[in-house]
Amino acid sequence: MKKIGKITIVLFGMMAFYSCTNLNEIILDEYNATTVTDKQAADGILAPAYALLPSIYQHTNLFALTEISTDEAILPYRGGTDWGDNGIYLSLHRHQTTSTDPNVRNTWNLILQGLSRSVTAINSLKVNKDPSANLYIAEARGMRAYYNLLMLDLFGIAFQKEELGDVSTILRTDKAVEYIRTELLAIEPIVETATGPGRITKGAVWGLLAKLHLNAAAYRDPYGATLNHSAADMDKVIEYTGKIISSGQYALSSDYFAIFGNDNHTNKELIFAVDQRAELNGHNRMSYFSLANDQRPLPAYPAANGTDGPAITPDFYRSWVNAYGTVDPADADPRFYKKNVDPTVECVDGNSYNIDRGILRGQQYGLVYQSGAFVKCADGKYKVGPLYNTRGKAPYPLVIHSLDVNFTTAGSDYSTGYRVEKYEFSKKSSSGRNFGEADIVIIRLADAYLMRAEAKLRKSDAAGALVDVNAVRAARTKPAPALTSIDLNTLLRERGFEFYWENQRRTDLIRFGKYEDSWTEKNSTDKNMRLFPIPQTAIDGASNLTGYLKQNPGY
Repeated sequence: MKKIGKITIVLFGMMAFYSCTNLNEIILDEYNATTVTDKQAADGILAPAYALLPSIYQHTNLFALTEISTDEAILPYRGGTDWGDNGIYLSLHRHQTTSTDPNVRNTWNLILQGLSRSVTAINSLKVNKDPSANLYIAEARGMRAYYNLLMLDLFGIAFQKEELGDVSTILRTDKAVEYIRTELLAIEPIVETATGPGRITKGAVWGLLAKLHLNAAAYRDPYGATLNHSAADMDKVIEYTGKIISSGQYALSSDYFAIFGNDNHTNKELIFAVDQRAELNGHNRMSYFSLANDQRPLPAYPAANGTDGPAITPDFYRSWVNAYGTVDPADADPRFYKKNVDPTVECVDGNSYNIDRGILRGQQYGLVYQSGAFVKCADGKYKVGPLYNTRGKAPYPLVIHSLDVNFTTAGSDYSTGYRVEKYEFSKKSSSGRNFGEADIVIIRLADAYLMRAEAKLRKSDAAGALVDVNAVRAARTKPAPALTSIDLNTLLRERGFEFYWENQRRTDLIRFGKYEDSWTEKNSTDKNMRLFPIPQTAIDGASNLTGYLKQNPGY
């Protein structure tokens, strides 16, 4: 890529990017450089630094690594064949992943491409004359820091690179933490406050700094028998989360599931998110991934259905039951379930129809589908009834999600396991399965409260921690009952209730010293599995640089 002063700018697609500024991704070439302004060029240079986030957050990439590897999610061979994929999801869950795993390789490659695009943007913007260039350089540096934070969290390394022609310096442990911290602090005074949630803002920087310090003990000593959560790190967590909470920019959402709804781009709880609005290049897979194959949520799109993918483990469900005893979690906690389908109402208006949200148990109900179309009532409304599993031959069994799900033949049946419908199905896509409208959450205000609570608790301020946890509980419609005491185990459980299916669980379990615990179909106690293997393709590709890219221990 040549310097911006000599290149041609050719518009590539119209990626209307985020809140206040339109950033259109462009391809750089060597002719007709006068066709766009410096501002348009700056917009196009920055856009690619963000553009890979939807792909990183696809269900088979980051989600697979951060959720299916934990006690929250399990993905068996459905019916003995579906989601088999040569056993990669079984291996992820059992902590038996290898360096040839495609989920690991794809996630690594996408993060690395994001890093490369960020470095390209930083260098290209340095010669751009528009007044926005300085801000955009800061955002690109912020994205480089974020991609490096993902690398450090997943693989234990960060890449330091300034010039396009340089070979990246590989950083580990303390040096990686310090590099990311320094980069984020450098841009804090420059980035804006109101361009989010799809872009790097001050709130995003504070949230990333808080996450870096909260997990610093695991990043500095990833295989330690015990993690030393220093008072200095916890003080920083309290400082940066306090800035978020006191900024006045954000508010806890009274409707929990609105945080993950189709119009959540304007939800005040979101601090940093993957912009997935329908006019952009998002996807809808987080909505249909876990749903039953015979659940078809959109009257306008009969072909849009679930995949019978991952379920929650019985272990995770029991954490809810243990918390609320004789009270059903659906009645006790608004985060568990939201009922939208009334099975006693046989005919519904298609324009207002929505499926249930949250954790789905037992008999499932939905639009009645026969011979490639939805059945309608005499008044033209859509007929609703119990769902049947139509994959095999008639008579079809009912779709009844059971608690028990595992890797046995019986436990891998299509309907086993309680499912999760957290993100809302898009109503604007062309097929029901593409162009997801709901932004995918990276950081939200509830996380600031619970990170601060954890830092306070690790500093022996249980009373202060309890206040923060109960602030989140009280904010929701029909709030969950206030807790009367708090300890680390209760706080980990609370993070599970608040952030299930949000790519947080693996990091949380490692930080709380629980990643080597046993759960359904997983008994490995190998601490080397805290980090994923560096893909063999990456090691092979760097083989000309002797000793440059070393495999993580245990692989």
